[in-house]
Amino acid sequence: MSESIRTYFSDARNLLVQFMADESNFERIAEAARILSDAIRTGNKIIACGNGGSMSDAMHFAEELTGRYRGDRQSLAAIAISDPAYLTCAANDYGYDQVFSRFISGMGKSGDVLVAISTSGSSENVIRAAEMARSMEMRVIGLTGKSGGNLALLCDIELRAPMSEYADHVQELHIKIIHALILEIERHIVR
Repeated sequence: MSESIRTYFSDARNLLVQFMADESNFERIAEAARILSDAIRTGNKIIACGNGGSMSDAMHFAEELTGRYRGDRQSLAAIAISDPAYLTCAANDYGYDQVFSRFISGMGKSGDVLVAISTSGSSENVIRAAEMARSMEMRVIGLTGKSGGNLALLCDIELRAPMSEYADHVQELHIKIIHALILEIERHIVR
């Protein structure tokens, strides 16, 4: 057996254990879930964005909310900025750094919540999305890694994975955070 396989899983476990050792991480997840739930309950929506694997996470988050997670319930208002026709149009016309902020300027409103996902916290288009959301009086929940980058400074709540050399383990932790958020949103909304 390849030792690299065992090392991969050990590294992933160690990152999760490190995250779980900080009780404030659970408090931030609970607070983020409350903000997201309040937005839905008041007729607002969740908009999620990210690049690459983080876009996949944003899409996964939105589809679990609009579809279902663990049980049947009403569809919840959530969308990921992921339409390829829109993304290529906006990137061509305005630049890739504005693809998410442009969408938010047209579709977001005060009371909505942006879930901004960046494993480094330094993705320019995600940062611009957060800036646009804040200018529109939207709340911002960031899923980050490394130092949190400039995105950390724009978040109402930042959920940061512990330092990891590679983005893959950060993404693995982000999906656990996303599932915990959905579980709590369902608990708040479906009673």
